[in-house]
Amino acid sequence: MRSIAILAACAALTVGTLPTIVHAQSTGQTSQTDAKTIWEKFKGSWNQTKGTVKEQWGKLTDDDLLEIEGRRDQLVGKIQARYGITKEEAEAQVGTWEQKRYRDM
Repeated sequence: MRSIAILAACAALTVGTLPTIVHAQSTGQTSQTDAKTIWEKFKGSWNQTKGTVKEQWGKLTDDDLLEIEGRRDQLVGKIQARYGITKEEAEAQVGTWEQKRYRDM
């Protein structure tokens, strides 16, 4: 039953990022620059940011968070490993999370 809930949550996250991806593709803009800007801010306040990361992905350990040190690619990899999901699913989850966090900044 829990697997179904997790799958549904992943699907919802993936669907939630679709408009962003479509918009970026249709306008010809790349969101890579935006992502770099967001992660520079996250790195600068990593001690505060890792608390919200831990809230979102509770399976990540304190050692994982120390190793990640505000690097997006490391976060995606750790989520993928801890939750046993594909890289695309982990990317989608991080993308949704970073957009929400960036709006809250």
